Amino acid sequence: MGGTVTAVSSNGEYSFTKPNRPDITLLAGLGVEGDVHAGVTVKHRSRVAQDPTQPNLRQVHLIHEELFEEVAEKGFTVRPGDLGENITTRGVDLLGLPTGALLHIGTEAVVEVTGLRNPCAQIDAFQDGLLKQVVGRDETGAVVRKAGVMGIVRTGGPVRPGDTVTIELPDGPHRPLERV
Repeated sequence: MGGTVTAVSSNGEYSFTKPNRPDITLLAGLGVEGDVHAGVTVKHRSRVAQDPTQPNLRQVHLIHEELFEEVAEKGFTVRPGDLGENITTRGVDLLGLPTGALLHIGTEAVVEVTGLRNPCAQIDAFQDGLLKQVVGRDETGAVVRKAGVMGIVRTGGPVRPGDTVTIELPDGPHRPLERV
């Protein structure tokens, strides 16, 4: 079970998109070195407004590149970093992972998956109508979020395009991902 990293992105300033980089460094317990969302406590503006002392369960944002192909069929152009993710993957069923899954990335880094990214209205500001493509409802009426997963850094290390991603599932009954 696993895939590869196709792009890495970070930004030291608040903006919706993040520029691609040749590599990023994950820091244990913090996130992506130099990224505005790195830290022990929440950094996303909406979360800070609610309670700035909350633990940061959104240190790293990962998106599956296959999503870009899916939305392209509907006329949207999305490239790595465009939706603010730090790591773009291919061949990893990120949305199907359970809470607590460990992603071993490259030779050192380990990210623990904490939950689903909750898509926001900024996605429509980026491309009108795109939000409807990355969040919707299934046949039972349940909300389906497709804009990637969030995680915390358990073990730091460099991450580059081409690195392998292997999955370590947690013991015991698996808990499905919820929005974080």
